[in-house]
Amino acid sequence: MWLLMAAVVLAVLKVLAHLEVVDVAGIAAMSWWWVVGGFAATMAWFSYADQSGLTKRKAMEKMDKRKQERLDKQRELLTGRRKR
Repeated sequence: MWLLMAAVVLAVLKVLAHLEVVDVAGIAAMSWWWVVGGFAATMAWFSYADQSGLTKRKAMEKMDKRKQERLDKQRELLTGRRKR
C-alpha cells in the first residue's frame, strides 16, 4: 500500500510542479518516466500479491487470529465462572 501512496504523491507533486503551483527542488526537473515507473511497479506488486494468494492468505491469518482470540476469551470466562 505504501508503494501506491508514494506513486500518487509523486504524481501529484509532478503535476503541481508542471503547473508551477509548487516549486519543490528536483520535482520539476524529474522525468515523467519516474512517475509512470512508480505506477508500473505498484501495478506489478499488486498483481503479484493477488495471483500468489498473498492478499487472501493475510486476510485469512487475520481472521484466524481474531477467531482464536475470541475463543480464548470465552474459555477464560467459562473457567472463571466455574471457580466461584
